[in-house]
Amino acid sequence: MEVLEVNYLGNLRTEATHLPSGSKIYTDAPKDNHGQGAYFSPTDLVATAVASCGMTIVGILAERKNWNLTQVKAKVEKHMRAQPRSIEKVVVKYQIAGLEKAEDQNMLKHAVRTCPVELTLLGNVEIVHEFEFL
Repeated sequence: MEVLEVNYLGNLRTEATHLPSGSKIYTDAPKDNHGQGAYFSPTDLVATAVASCGMTIVGILAERKNWNLTQVKAKVEKHMRAQPRSIEKVVVKYQIAGLEKAEDQNMLKHAVRTCPVELTLLGNVEIVHEFEFL
């Protein structure tokens, strides 16, 4: 089943359309790789997918456990290796408010590591999750 259509726009840019919704995202090569850096780079999207997937797992678990999380956000670091040019490491720094029990925090930390994006990248990209519970 096709879910995406990606068109090359020229000048190292693409337009991706999510076919079921019509939602669009654009990419541009980064400045250090011949692009203008005007949009997410393809590797930025991979790093974003790690964080978004982890946060989705947090949301699923919070619904299942009836946790009242008042804030869930993350900052992402992407580290590239030079040869071959590829993602070496992704660090996701979560800030989560509304989860006070250590037992629940540990359950959440474990669950985040079961995200399908992370499981897909295992062995190729080091993924680090850091948590700050507020």
